Amino acid sequence: MPSKPGSIVHVEIHSPAPEKTQRFYESVFGWKFESVPAMNYTTFTAPSPPNGGIMSPMEGEGPTVMNYILSTEIDETIRKIELAGGAILVPKSEIPKVGWFAIFRDPAGVTQAVYQDVARPARPAAARARKAKRAAKKVKRGRRSGRKGRR
Repeated sequence: MPSKPGSIVHVEIHSPAPEKTQRFYESVFGWKFESVPAMNYTTFTAPSPPNGGIMSPMEGEGPTVMNYILSTEIDETIRKIELAGGAILVPKSEIPKVGWFAIFRDPAGVTQAVYQDVARPARPAAARARKAKRAAKKVKRGRRSGRKGRR
């Protein structure tokens, strides 16, 4: 079942000692980890969603946990964050082939992120029509062969 906008879809642990943090969660909770060296990042899979990642804190920040909140219209969500008194700390940025994110601070000082998936292209109408036509032919052939068997 897809997540609904406003749902937490990713949890990111910012640790000054990512390897130590990984060993802790692995031994205590059985989380599974996968290193992504090109991004200096480690993803984790928990027993149930959301999953997430571990990284070193951003410059000037201490250890924290940041949630990524799903949006279907990230630009509109960023506008709403600012209108509601939040501040954008990291502008909309691309995660290649995955989506976009922006990091914000709410009016009380809590840092979170907003995230939008890459839009998956819808199957063209012509392809859907061809599939429906093939299915109809199969049904028609099945009826014909059924009649022949009754004669």
